[in-house]
Parts: sequence; structure tokens; C-alpha cells
Amino acid sequence: MIIKGIQKLSLIDYPGKVACTLFTFGCNFRCPYCHNPELVTDDGTPPIPEEDVFRFLVERKGFLEGVCITGGEPTLHNDLPAFVKRIRNLGYSVKLDTNGTNPEMLSTLVREKLVDYIAMDVKAPLEKYESVVRVKVDLNKIAESVNMVKAFPEHEFRTTVVPELLAKEDILAIAEWLKGAKRFFIQQFKPTKTLDKSFLEKQVYQAGELEKIRDEIKLLFEVCEIRNI
Repeated sequence: MIIKGIQKLSLIDYPGKVACTLFTFGCNFRCPYCHNPELVTDDGTPPIPEEDVFRFLVERKGFLEGVCITGGEPTLHNDLPAFVKRIRNLGYSVKLDTNGTNPEMLSTLVREKLVDYIAMDVKAPLEKYESVVRVKVDLNKIAESVNMVKAFPEHEFRTTVVPELLAKEDILAIAEWLKGAKRFFIQQFKPTKTLDKSFLEKQVYQAGELEKIRDEIKLLFEVCEIRNI
């Protein structure tokens, strides 16, 4: 695993648990609004040795309850199952963040009972996916991952919304696609650090606009909230 960062304490990344967050390097999307560009293109930051990661996790046993694995895109790493197994052997619950492009890896993790919570980023309605993530996408794999995550006991979906990329109608279409999911979060875009520097100048949705959208779709989910990232 190529780990480029550790957030040593988080009370929000893993719902209901005191957790840390591990940031894996590398992503197969090029979302222009990405707020972790250093995990998409190499900025020269050296990886954190795995043994340093596990030394930290051993030291925090009894205080931390969970480990969030995010990116980048963690499922690009073939050694992810072995890495997660080592974490679970220390007694931690594991939350995985994914963009859904690798349902085969998701299936392995679920089948081997290696994850306790899955969060999937849904970027757009399927017909607009490639225009948002700016690469070719196997849309069947995205749809397969959505179905898999919806069937997983503890899960959430989230969509980062930028007016230039997703109109209100697109957000409503995503909600209709995901209806019945346990949790759906509308994530407010913040133009403070982006992969595409031109997005530092883009307009954002006003809080009142997002609240109205949330109110239109909230009955489709057990939990539907606006999240500032």
C-alpha cells in the first residue's frame, strides 16, 4: 500500500466511532474539484512506511476504535485485502471510501468480511459521469458497485456538488437512482484546494439552495444531510 497521509484523530470520518484516517495515493479519476490533488498526482511527498502506520495503530489501541481508508482510490491497490486484514487483526473496525470503479475488489472485501462500513462517492448521473470525472468510465462497474454498497449493512453515498457540473436536476436524478440507501450526503464544494486550479474560481451552491434540494429528497433515505467537506 502507498500511504501518503495519516489523520491521527477524526470524530466525523467514521460515523459513531473515534477513528484515524489513512490516505492512499493514486486515483483513476480526475475530478476537477478534488480537494486532495496531492493524492492524484505526485507532489513528491514520500510515502509513509507501512510499519510506521502499524506502529501507530498498535500504540493507539484502546483509544481509537476504527480506521478509515480513503484516497485517492484505495481499491487500486491489489494488496488492500492483506493490508485491511492486518488492521482488523489489531481489533479495529474498518471503513472504506471508494469511487466504485472496482466492484471486484469490493466483492472480495465484503466476501472476506474485511470491512464494516463502505462509503461510495457517486459523481453524477451515469450519463454525465465522464464529463465530471474527466476520464473514460466503465459505467456498468459503477452501477454494480452502487448495488453492492446499497446491500451492505452499514453504508453511505455522497455526492460533491458544483453548479457548473451538476444542476439541481442532476442531484435529484442521483437521489432517485440511490433511493432506499441508508445514508446520502450532499457535499458542498469548497473552492480552497482543487486539482483543476480553474475551479478555485467556480461558484458554489448557496446553503438555502442545498437545503431545498435536501428537503425534496430526504424521504428517499434513512439519513439525508448536507455535509461541508
